[in-house]
Amino acid sequence: MHVISRKRLVQFCEGHSAAVKPFDAWYRVMKARRFANWADLKETFGTADALGEGLGCFEIGGNKYRLIANVRYSTERNVGRVWIRHVFTHVQYDRWSKKR
Repeated sequence: MHVISRKRLVQFCEGHSAAVKPFDAWYRVMKARRFANWADLKETFGTADALGEGLGCFEIGGNKYRLIANVRYSTERNVGRVWIRHVFTHVQYDRWSKKR
């Protein structure tokens, strides 16, 4: 999958040093795989939740962090794309999800 953009992860991790390894692990798995659909993605990221409107929520670092991304799945012709929309601590995510 093509992840757009790692910059958001790097910026988040600048203020949360404990998040570096978990986000790097997520990024490496996402880059290495091609997901054809939600079920395929869920098989790899078992704690992921579909939020609707093409958004997925990934629990990172033992549920300490949340990553919200828009996912366009892979096809025979195209590598899928993942647009990172938000990166949160669990507390920040709770506040965000209540406003949604």
